[in-house]
Amino acid sequence: MVASTVLITGGAGYVGSLLVPKMLGKGYKVRVLDNLMYRQTSLLPYFINDRFEFVRGDVRDRATLRNALDGVDYVIHLAAIVGAPACARDPQLAESVNYEASVLLDECRSRNQGLIFASTGSNYGAVEGICTENTPLSPLTDYGVTKTKAEVALMEAGNVVVYRFATAFGLSPRLRLDLMVNDFTFQALKNRQLIVFEKGFRRTFIHVRDMARAFIHAVENYDQLKDQVYNVGHESMNYTKEEVAVAIQNKIDYHLNFSEIGSDPDARDYEVSFERIRQTGFETEVTLDAGIDELVKGYVMINLHNPYANIES
Repeated sequence: MVASTVLITGGAGYVGSLLVPKMLGKGYKVRVLDNLMYRQTSLLPYFINDRFEFVRGDVRDRATLRNALDGVDYVIHLAAIVGAPACARDPQLAESVNYEASVLLDECRSRNQGLIFASTGSNYGAVEGICTENTPLSPLTDYGVTKTKAEVALMEAGNVVVYRFATAFGLSPRLRLDLMVNDFTFQALKNRQLIVFEKGFRRTFIHVRDMARAFIHAVENYDQLKDQVYNVGHESMNYTKEEVAVAIQNKIDYHLNFSEIGSDPDARDYEVSFERIRQTGFETEVTLDAGIDELVKGYVMINLHNPYANIES
């Protein structure tokens, strides 16, 4: 059996840096398209693999996309400006990368090339009750708005799997400290204090390794999953911000303060059902506690240098 070729846009990022080795380990041919905007080198170990190919370029460029798509069976579309703060800093860039490039990708692919789109639970906004895939979308940020527009366009085009992911966390070769669990754990460990506002706001989480597993599940079960939207996560990972902070405090001795002052630019507040993805045979594996444990161990390697301080933390 000839191995399928998979294009991963944004494949040198937080999720892609774990997804690439998992796919290579399963025998897939993997091509990554990434502009390396964060100067990351997380994929260097895989250039020695004959089944790995890297294209440095911009997902917004038509010629680059057509070249990257040549001979590909599936596309996993990760390339995006991710998160409310990053999108708020440059809304025009967010629009062009998150929405316009997704439409361009759809235009450039052949209709028999399967597409798996990384969307987000941010599209729901603040919701009373439990979110299902049929809950009306009401995004509150530029990130959610651009991802929602891309979702709608791709679903109208067809031959696509849309994944609305819970909030990611956990260690990756291309680590992100701006994610809630990762950030809370880092502050608790390095600063020994954490101020949390809007402590009752509810979020749902998924470990980055489970995100990688979900993409492989989509490729391996594409005909079953296609032309449908799926929340991706697990009900056991629905937590309030307070519950996350306390879970970290159970492992790290730090000062935790809940403040009545302050607000998050990403004002999501919801609980999510993941029944639909579970019915396809996918369940997450990594718990919040296990993810916090690995972050605590991994952060030993991280020291953010402040050139204006006379001591290092």
